[in-house]
This record gives sequence, C-alpha cells and structure tokens, in this order.
Amino acid sequence: MDFWATVLVLFRRWYVTFPVFVLVLAGAAGVYVMFPKTFVCSSSLVLTVPRDGGSLPADPKFPNPVTNPLVNVDSGLGLSASILIQGLSSAEVAQRVGVTPGGRTTFKVSNGTTNPELMITLPFVVISAEAPTAQEAHDVVARLGRIAQDKLVEQQRALGAPRATYLRAFEVVPPTTPEEKTGSRLRAACVALAMGLFLSMAAAFAVESWARSRRARRSGAAKPQASLNGSAYPAGARTKPAPLLRQ
Repeated sequence: MDFWATVLVLFRRWYVTFPVFVLVLAGAAGVYVMFPKTFVCSSSLVLTVPRDGGSLPADPKFPNPVTNPLVNVDSGLGLSASILIQGLSSAEVAQRVGVTPGGRTTFKVSNGTTNPELMITLPFVVISAEAPTAQEAHDVVARLGRIAQDKLVEQQRALGAPRATYLRAFEVVPPTTPEEKTGSRLRAACVALAMGLFLSMAAAFAVESWARSRRARRSGAAKPQASLNGSAYPAGARTKPAPLLRQ
C-alpha cells in the first residue's frame, strides 16, 4: 500500500484514528511527567604546587623563589591528579558519600577528558553527580570535594613528603546549581509517542480490513440469491399454475 492510500485510510477512519491519537498524546505527556527526574551537578579542582615550589632548599639561607602557583605547572601534577582520581573512584568513597550500587544516585570523577592518553597529563579533577533530587546531587559533589582535599593530604603524608611541599587542590568551579537532565524523559516520551502512533495506524487498518471483509460477505451472499431468482423466475414473467394431467 502506497503513502496516499495509507493517508486515505487514516482519514476515512478518522473516528478511530482521532480518539487513539488523542490518547497517544495524553499517554506521552503522562510518561514525560511521571518519568523519574534526574538532576546533574558538577565541580572542578586543579592541583597546584606551593608558592615556594615542590622542594625544600638545601640551604635555609637561600630559600626557593616565590612564584605564582597557577603558573608553576609541573609535569607531576597530572600524575598526582590521576592518582587522586583513582582514589576517589573507589567503593569506599562511594559509601562515604551515600551512593549505593544499583541506586539512582551516581557520580563520576575524571580529569575532564575522555581521551585515556591525557589521563596523566592534565592536573584537573572534575567531579559530577546525578541524583533524583537537586539537593542530593549538590551534596554528593560537595562531599566529594571535601574528601578530595583530605585524600590529597593523606596520600602525600603517606609518602613522607615535607609539609611545606604539599600539593593543593584549588577549587576552580565550586559545585554548580543542579540542573534537570531532560534527555531521558524526552526519549521515554518519544518512544511512547511512536508506539502510540503505530497503534493508531494499526487500529485504523484493522477497522478498514473488518469493513472490507463485511462488505465482501454481504456481496457474496447477495449474488447467489440473485442468480437463483433469475433462473427460476425470469424478470417480467408471470407464473402460471401447471396444468392438471388427465388420465
């Protein structure tokens, strides 16, 4: 069946397609409204070296020159950020921030890129969280930021680094205002709308098929009756009683 024949069937059976289409729109709107909401929040940290550098002077009389930590970028900052990211991605940290396996609340810690080759070259720590409520998403990101600060100190303390050379995690972007993630809800509504439109077309063609089969049965029953009447009693002929036979 071509396109215009399909359109003709849909318009011919408007009393079926129109109510079903209205129900489809209502169902898609209901799916969009009732689908669980998800809010997204994120923050960014950057590792910096102390202003006096990452090493202690051999002679206290000649201290290290004072520099701006944001311009004193060392190649080891990317590796330190990668180590910190691995520590924040553990199951123990997830439990501390209240994220359970299989739950709707999730978080991700990365350096802001999806390229594995740049994992140990960028000194950034990007934290993002998704939760069913805006407050929960914000709280998870805030707690992870505090844990990142503490874990960075713990890692350097465990390595025996001098306190004056500790790296610092500077909060470039504080936890952002949570925003609703509407992509999942829109996809669910589009799927419901597509399925409803398919059902609407199926209902219209089912009614059309039923109507055609009914007409075929009626015409098939009328033809034998007309043939029988035409052969026994021709049109315009009057029936006469058969003559009586005499012995």
